[in-house]
Amino acid sequence: MAKEYLLLSYHGLSAKDKNFHAEIKTDFNETAGKINIVPQEFGRVLLNLFNNAFYAVHEKKQKQNGDYQPAVTVSTSRENGHVILKVSDNGNGISQNIIDKIFQPFFTTKPSGEGTGLGLSLSYDIIKTYGGEIKVNNKEGEGIDFIVVLPVPS
Repeated sequence: MAKEYLLLSYHGLSAKDKNFHAEIKTDFNETAGKINIVPQEFGRVLLNLFNNAFYAVHEKKQKQNGDYQPAVTVSTSRENGHVILKVSDNGNGISQNIIDKIFQPFFTTKPSGEGTGLGLSLSYDIIKTYGGEIKVNNKEGEGIDFIVVLPVPS
């Protein structure tokens, strides 16, 4: 499911901007386990995380001159009875002074008209309903990791 939505997100952005290109790296652990989700709901979470990652690397590429190669990495694993989905990008990350606000409704780092500020808020709420959490590993100026942790049903 993650691969399907990753490609959907990538092709959606590249259809809007023919100059957009990013390297996509994946590491899907097929033995991570099954989780109980509503596919349409979880698909919204995936699309939001992937769209944000591609947006971040695209923005950085437009402002860079030189050797920057946009890249988005998605991996799955299983740790301590949880399925872990990690979405990483090598964009600019998020300013440390606003990182605590990113899951608030209507907060956005995007310019006016480009984002509603509901994506991460809704994603956070959806993951919480599954008994999971979203963690953020921010490297300002270098990129960001969003880590979705979901319990494996017993």
